[in-house]
Amino acid sequence: MNLFYHPTVSETDTEIVFSKKESRHIGKVLRKQVGDQLHITNGKGFLFEVKLQLVTPKQCVANILTVNKKEPLPYKLHLAVAPTKLNDRYEWFLEKATEIGINEITPVICDHSERKVIKPERYEKILQSAMKQSLKTYLPKLNETVPFSEFIEKQQGFYDNTCIAHCEETKKQSLKSIVKPSQDTLICIGPEGDFSQAEIDRALQHGFEPVSLGNSRLRTETAAVVACHSVAFINEV
Repeated sequence: MNLFYHPTVSETDTEIVFSKKESRHIGKVLRKQVGDQLHITNGKGFLFEVKLQLVTPKQCVANILTVNKKEPLPYKLHLAVAPTKLNDRYEWFLEKATEIGINEITPVICDHSERKVIKPERYEKILQSAMKQSLKTYLPKLNETVPFSEFIEKQQGFYDNTCIAHCEETKKQSLKSIVKPSQDTLICIGPEGDFSQAEIDRALQHGFEPVSLGNSRLRTETAAVVACHSVAFINEV
């Protein structure tokens, strides 16, 4: 099944008009014809089954046959992850986290960050592509890049669990001992040089729990994917 993304379609619409780029993909690449059926999502949980009524390289039009609302994840997961020095590693994280299941992502700039500028348009395309490839109907929310110190001050009271994963040899709990099924969780992952001690102390002062993601020392993007999968695994029933 091919899944298409159309962010503006709503459950009350009866017709979908595709962009020129999508129309060319439908007609030229996939060689779809009038009468063929497609599946569309708006990234808000809705799955539309449509039938093509017009197919040209510049515009495709389809009638909506059915509309279904898919159940969201039974939990909310927000990962605040520092951008990696190599941009493709962060894009890999975005792709895999979307495939596994995540609600929200915030790039955070830390004291040891080597990359402080990102391209949100590029990241959005990665998220959309991963959503379509994994046949999901919810598009993760990508927040604006923010300094870590500013970020942690605004998160109190919104989650059942607020965690910071760092590499310092201090007392930490395993993530699985903190997170329970159906809980809302925020996990912070630092850059290649880890969080600074000042950042860790400040997070603890704001009620963040220090957590371990296992015995191995993980890269930033690996730690983020491990955290994402761990929360998903805890919520399997």
